[in-house]
Amino acid sequence: MHNTKIVLDQSTIERTIRRLAYEVVEKNQDLSNVVILGIPTRGLTLGKRIVENIQNIEGVTVAFGVLNVSAYRDDEKRTLDKTLPNIDVSQKTVILVDDVLFTGRTIRAAMDAVIDLGRPARIQVLTLIDRGHREFPVSANYVGKNIPTALKEKVIVRFLENDDTEAVLLG
Repeated sequence: MHNTKIVLDQSTIERTIRRLAYEVVEKNQDLSNVVILGIPTRGLTLGKRIVENIQNIEGVTVAFGVLNVSAYRDDEKRTLDKTLPNIDVSQKTVILVDDVLFTGRTIRAAMDAVIDLGRPARIQVLTLIDRGHREFPVSANYVGKNIPTALKEKVIVRFLENDDTEAVLLG
């Protein structure tokens, strides 16, 4: 990819994730009633890091699961297995975690999947990058960084757990 620009480096990503974890703690007084669901691939990594940071901040282990929303997408017309995590969301605060919030379609699919799991008290959204261009009326409760983009631009998040470098790239 030419004209690629690093908009967040590794240390900034780490600080941003720590800040997001503090925000989750501040907005949710009863962490035993919180379930964090990471959306693969990098939302899963981000979700794990949020859980680790909350553990370090509060000494509490927040419930965590993986939420694969592929079968719930409206823009992928294929039959997929709707296997969901074995996690209780009834009357809980569910925080959906994804690396980049763009059109809102992934979060809409994730909300459908959560409803199939049970009836949560509330659903919140946490994202490292909000790049705009919504097609659905979705907004994040917790945003690491807003990066205004052109529709044709791409935002690529790299985490050490998944990639050889860690950065957020705009190209």
